[in-house]
Amino acid sequence: MKLFIAFLIGLIVISNVLHAQDSLRANYWLGKSTGKLPSLAYGLGDDRLGGAKMGYIDTNVVFKIIDSVQNMYVVQLSKFHTAFIDKSYIKKDSSIHENLFYLTNSVNASATDSSSDMVSISLSEKLPYKSWMEINPSKIIIEIYGVQSNTNWITQLSSLREVKNIYYNQIEDDVVQFVIELKHTQHWGYHIFYDNNKLELKIKHQPQKIELSKLKIAIDAGHGGTNVGAEGIKTKIEEKEYTLKFAKALQQLLLKKGVSKVIMTRTTDTSFDMKDRILMLQQANPDIVISLHLNSSGNTQIKGTSTYYKHIGFRPVSQTILNRMLEIKLDEFGNVGSFNFGLNAPTDFINVLLEIAFLSNEQDEKRISDTKFQKLVAIQIYKGLTDWVQQLQSKK
Repeated sequence: MKLFIAFLIGLIVISNVLHAQDSLRANYWLGKSTGKLPSLAYGLGDDRLGGAKMGYIDTNVVFKIIDSVQNMYVVQLSKFHTAFIDKSYIKKDSSIHENLFYLTNSVNASATDSSSDMVSISLSEKLPYKSWMEINPSKIIIEIYGVQSNTNWITQLSSLREVKNIYYNQIEDDVVQFVIELKHTQHWGYHIFYDNNKLELKIKHQPQKIELSKLKIAIDAGHGGTNVGAEGIKTKIEEKEYTLKFAKALQQLLLKKGVSKVIMTRTTDTSFDMKDRILMLQQANPDIVISLHLNSSGNTQIKGTSTYYKHIGFRPVSQTILNRMLEIKLDEFGNVGSFNFGLNAPTDFINVLLEIAFLSNEQDEKRISDTKFQKLVAIQIYKGLTDWVQQLQSKK
C-alpha cells in the first residue's frame, strides 16, 4: 500500500510539473535573433569565459520566448528542447505570424567556387539550429528545431569536392537531423547561415596541394589596449605586450620559411573586441588561426604549456603544436577540448589556442621575458604545423 501511495504522489508531482510547463509555454511571445554573433547556451552555468555554448546562430531567426532568468531568455526550440540566449540578442517582433507547422523542403549541394561546397536546405521559416563536427568518419551534423520533414529529394552535383553524402532523419516529432559526410579526414571548416529561408553551409575544400607555404595562416596576439590580460608575478610584465612579441616572432619566422599569406589580428597595442576579431577573421578566411596567450593561476607552483580547441575536427593541430612545445622543457598543462574561448568557437576555420606558459610562475615568467625564448616558441609552433601538414600528406 505504501508503494502504491508513493506511486500516486509521484504521478501527481509529475502532472503538476507538466501542467506548470504547459502554462508557462502558453504565455510565450515571438522574437528574432539580432546583434553581433548571437549565440545559444545550454543553460545558466557560467565560468570566467561565459557558460557552455551550443554555438552561434544567425540573425533574424525566429524564437519562441517562454521565460526570463536574470539576463537570459529561455527559448523553446522544439517540444522537448529549450536553450538560453542573452536578452540583448533578441528583439520582439509583432509582425511574426506563427504557423501551425514548419517544413523542410528540398536540399541542393554543389561546388559554388574553387574553394568550397555549398549545401542548401530549404525551409518554410528561419528556424533555430545547432551544428557540430564528428570524426572517424568526418561528418557535419545539423539539427533543425520546430520543423517536420517534407524533404523528398536531395540533389548532389558531381562538382562537389568535399561533400561525400547527405541524408537526414526525423529524429523527433519536430526535430530534423541532417548528416553531411565528408571526403577527407581533416575538417577544414564551414560557415552556416541563412539566405532568405534557406539554411546554407559553405564547406571548405581541402587544398589540392597540402603545403604549409600555400596555407593562409592567421596569428592572434591575445588581449591588447585596455584588455591587459595577466601580469607577471615578479616583473609585472603584461600579457598583452608579450603575446604581441611572440606573435611577431612567429610572423617573421613563417614569412622567412616561405609562408606568403600571414594575417595578424593586431600589430600594435590596440583594443580589439573578441567578436570583432572573429568577424575580421571570417572575412579574411584563413586556413588556420593560432591565438597566443600567457596563462595565470592563483597557485604560483603551477607552470607549463597547453593547447586548446573546441571542435573535435580541429584537434589534430593542437596536438602537434603541444608535442613540439614540450620539447623545450616546459611542463605539460594539457591538451584541452570543448574549450569556451571566443576564437575557438567559430567553425569557419581550423583554430588553436596556445597558452605558452604561466606568468604567475616565476620560472615560466623568466623564460617568457627572454627574446631567445620568444624565437624558440615560434620555431616550435612552426615545427608543430609542419608535423600536422605531414600527417595530412600521409593520409592523401
